[in-house]
Amino acid sequence: MNEQSLQWDDLRVVQAIAEAGSLSGAGRRLGASHATVFRRLNAIERRLGVALFERSRTGYAATPAGEDLAATAARVETEVLGAERRVVGRDLRLSGTIRVTTTDTLLMGLLSPIFAGFQRAHPEIVLEVAVSNQLFNLSQRDADVAVRPSPTPPEHLVGRRAGSIAQAVYARADGAADAWVGPDRHLGYATLDAWMAGQGANERCRYRVDTMFGMLAAARDGLGRAVLPCYLADAEPALTRLGEPIPELATDLWLLTHPDLRRVARIRAFMAYVAEALAGRVK
Repeated sequence: MNEQSLQWDDLRVVQAIAEAGSLSGAGRRLGASHATVFRRLNAIERRLGVALFERSRTGYAATPAGEDLAATAARVETEVLGAERRVVGRDLRLSGTIRVTTTDTLLMGLLSPIFAGFQRAHPEIVLEVAVSNQLFNLSQRDADVAVRPSPTPPEHLVGRRAGSIAQAVYARADGAADAWVGPDRHLGYATLDAWMAGQGANERCRYRVDTMFGMLAAARDGLGRAVLPCYLADAEPALTRLGEPIPELATDLWLLTHPDLRRVARIRAFMAYVAEALAGRVK
């Protein structure tokens, strides 16, 4: 087997099939059709003169040769991405693209007008915003900057604490006084679950939802009390805050990037702008 005759795209095909275990799964990863991946694999195997996968009804399992190439692809990918980050890190221009990941509630409740202000100040910089409740892999360049609530940000990222997100109990004045609205298990909000259990609120929780916006809507529509971020709920005229913010539910808000990107001019400008804008909105 002569690995030197292989192109990077060939290695990516082998890696995608090995990781997905099927041609259709590999196609989704590569943005190619099932038929295209099938043709590419056959061509690679013909050129190398070795079978890289065993075909079965349950999918594609890598042979020793396939495992070797998939491992090589992973090593090459790591080197390529690392080189890309280092090269991008030398870019001193206030232009180009910044891909930002954040949550839906932060985008709608805090960040959208800040992002708009940044673009007016830097019209040569393109912002791509990925809304997700999952922390993207900044090492793999899924995003350049993450704006995330987190008690402990990942150690391999760098950035700054932008403030603390306060949370309090809110309800509609004419809503169900004794009922509660809570997070569904799919929201993955263990801290709030524990707090509600400690308050005896779970026994009176008759409505659960897997998004913070859903909880806001439920409280607004009178389904019961809900713990909500103050930056979001204070702006809702139908809701009244019941008491002070809850100290144990306060969450740090972080601006994070990969160490190789922290000296990129547009990244530095973006993070400084967002941090300054958030300083007056979260404590």
